[in-house]
Amino acid sequence: MLGAVAVAAATGGSHPPLAKSDVIRSENDRDGTTDWQLTYVKFDPKARHRQPLIEGYCDKMSVAAGERIAFHVSTDPAAPFTIDLYRLGYYRGTGGRHLRTLGPFPGQPQPTPPVGEVRLRECRWEPCTTLDIPKDWPSGVYLGKLASTAHRYQSYVVFVVTDGRPADLLFQCSTNTWQAYNLWPDGYSLYHNDRPDRKPLVAGVRAGFDRPFARYPQVTDTPLTLGSGEFLPFEFPFAYWLEEHGYDVTYCTNGDVHRSADVVTRCKAFLSVGHDEYWSRRQYDHVAAAVKAGVNAGFFGGNSVCFVTGMYPSADGRADRVIERRGRYGGVRPAERPWMADLPEDGPDEALLMGARTVIPFNGSGDWVCARPDHWVFAGTGMRKGDRIPGLVGWEHHGDPAAIPGLEVVAAGKTWTGGEEESHYEATIYPGPKGNTVFNAATVFWAQGLSSPPGHWPPYVHNGRPHGPDKRVQRITKNLLDRWTGG
Repeated sequence: MLGAVAVAAATGGSHPPLAKSDVIRSENDRDGTTDWQLTYVKFDPKARHRQPLIEGYCDKMSVAAGERIAFHVSTDPAAPFTIDLYRLGYYRGTGGRHLRTLGPFPGQPQPTPPVGEVRLRECRWEPCTTLDIPKDWPSGVYLGKLASTAHRYQSYVVFVVTDGRPADLLFQCSTNTWQAYNLWPDGYSLYHNDRPDRKPLVAGVRAGFDRPFARYPQVTDTPLTLGSGEFLPFEFPFAYWLEEHGYDVTYCTNGDVHRSADVVTRCKAFLSVGHDEYWSRRQYDHVAAAVKAGVNAGFFGGNSVCFVTGMYPSADGRADRVIERRGRYGGVRPAERPWMADLPEDGPDEALLMGARTVIPFNGSGDWVCARPDHWVFAGTGMRKGDRIPGLVGWEHHGDPAAIPGLEVVAAGKTWTGGEEESHYEATIYPGPKGNTVFNAATVFWAQGLSSPPGHWPPYVHNGRPHGPDKRVQRITKNLLDRWTGG
């Protein structure tokens, strides 16, 4: 059932070469559509997080313009289907641009893989088609909306297009974390194992990218994100806001940074967004080296850089298609031992890179409270010491600042798990060696304060929630990005 689609030019005609800073602005001036959103999904009553009617994955999480990507789709029962490709961005408020339709293809059931060693479920589905990514498709996050002509149910495949160009901002998608939490087909994430002690955070369990993304299992119930990992709930509000304001941004995955330090050093600032928990040691070293070389860094998330992540090839030899939790950055602390065991590869303390780290208890919600209103990050916000941005902290957060010369705590406060168990957070900023800076927002929910794109469902967890777009969050972010990019 293999077909091929090779494309030389993007939909919408040719355009003259653009200056670097005009790529995103020009792209978002194009007509968009809200039709990129899913409308109907239906989950298997036994697996609960899977939709066998139509589901799929790509053979790469990221692909450079000009390279080929393959689409693997299963329909059970057999049914013809199409793939509509969209790039996500601002697009005059619609959130996506339609690029083309692939198919229809004669869909068929493809086998659910057996459980392999270290609980790995690795599909070896036949591809339905391939696509040569047009060289003028800009870097970004792309969704393929899978839709059958035999019923109304839909799902996504997701991939990132990279471009390798110098840019002001590098937006790293947290693809390792998306996969670590992926339950497909029925409870085979990195958080499931056969240990008698039931500790969830251990080594010896692997998860592979050669399988669909199941329904996201926690924090926010977003069934209409099926197949897109964690991008839509936790990262898209940041990307949407960046593209709305014309920032010169390019996109990558955890795996891209793992493979090459040049991915980071070509840009003025590195952005880690949302829930970026799983980093390989090479990825850590590449970002740390970039900071030493003068690249700015913004950790606009929580629970980031928590677990040392092994990256392994697929059964057919494609690099970085399997991940495993191998260790804890900074080592397992006594308070973490009830959940963690047998993690043989300690990494450096993540606070030495980010300024702060995951604290215990690491789940909770709270207000983001201004501690240093005289700092330049608060310019134009009107915030005074003790002013609060309600519900912005959650569901995981950073604190316990590192002893880095010049580090400042710009926001600090308390969180509560389930409204009862108390914890804390500290948002930090510290100077790099070449006039650069590293900012740590200390909350997964920072992006929620920037925008609420079409299709966005705000989270509610631990008896708290963020309030949505906030002018203070937007101004703080603008202050940081403008300083980093010379804007």
